[in-house]
Amino acid sequence: MISEQQRQQALDAMEILDTPPDERVDRITRLAQELFDVPMVSVTLLDRDRQWRKSEIGLGGPEAPRDDAFCDVTIRQSGTLVIEDAAQDPIFAKNPFVVGDPNLRFYAGHPLQAPGGEQVGTLCVLDTRPRSMDARRRELLKDLALWVQVELARQQEIDHAALVQRALTPRTVPDITGYTIATGTQPAGDISGDFYDLYRTDDGLRFTLADVMGKGVGAGIIASGVRGALRTQADRELVSALSRVDDLLSEGLTDMNIFVTAFHAELSCQSGELKFVDAGHNLGFIIRSGGELERLDSSSLPMGMGLDADYVAAATVLAPGDMLLCCSDGVLDVLASGDLFTEIAKLLAELSPAEVVQEVLTRAVRMHAPDDATIIIIRRDA
Repeated sequence: MISEQQRQQALDAMEILDTPPDERVDRITRLAQELFDVPMVSVTLLDRDRQWRKSEIGLGGPEAPRDDAFCDVTIRQSGTLVIEDAAQDPIFAKNPFVVGDPNLRFYAGHPLQAPGGEQVGTLCVLDTRPRSMDARRRELLKDLALWVQVELARQQEIDHAALVQRALTPRTVPDITGYTIATGTQPAGDISGDFYDLYRTDDGLRFTLADVMGKGVGAGIIASGVRGALRTQADRELVSALSRVDDLLSEGLTDMNIFVTAFHAELSCQSGELKFVDAGHNLGFIIRSGGELERLDSSSLPMGMGLDADYVAAATVLAPGDMLLCCSDGVLDVLASGDLFTEIAKLLAELSPAEVVQEVLTRAVRMHAPDDATIIIIRRDA
């Protein structure tokens, strides 16, 4: 039998207590209210001395004492607890939630379990008048509770994946004399299928911007794996590094139809020479000091397609006053005109690289952009 200590530890490990509202869970409580035609619904988690509601309708707030809670009784048994008329029930008739606010008469709750099976909360529907509940509606409440349970576990998985991804995102931008560097990414959801990476080399800077086909946790996991794999290839030439990662992806993902586009480059800071390999990305550019635009495109295929891609390195020079711009295709969604070159060039004429990056990411948030947006700007100062 699971002890209260084990149950509390399981609840704490879920890291849900005192988190903001979640629309996925709120949607279930709204549906439950409509299906059962009740004034009160709650997704309740039983903390040490309180009931904390991840979502609620009609109960007036996120917390209540745990003492005498109907939900506390629910988690101590298996299956659905139904009290059709609490005022006539020998156990609950004198309960403070019955004789006082909110004057409960009807209660039906089904336990919510942590991933290890510990009962940590309930989905419950409540009313101030007596009601009955047949077997079909009991089964419906159970199904909704299982749905809540899945969403809570999914959120925990997303939170953990997001934490891993944040840990892998560069915390600082390398400070290189004579260069201004600005970077940023804005996921469309909780997890980004884009990533960028920058780190110093003996001669300057190596950097990558990549985009995994798709969005969400799966794409984010693959993106983190690709970033880590490229980091382990840091001592290899650009072509060799991408080829090795392509081999790894092709071995594991070919049958899943998932591929990764990437711009992988190395900058010699003293000379300004830029060597790069474009793996099907085609969103790298140089804006020359005179305003001319140079596209850094390539005919190489994305990684992971299983077609033995033949990567080829190209080179150019970043002269004083020139700026390199590389972004993911999600940036195209946030530009008013859809013309990346014109609009970014206009922004760069008015704002610093860091301000341009912030403007792009702010637009992505404001517009609820449908795709992840990631951008790198490197300017060789005149």
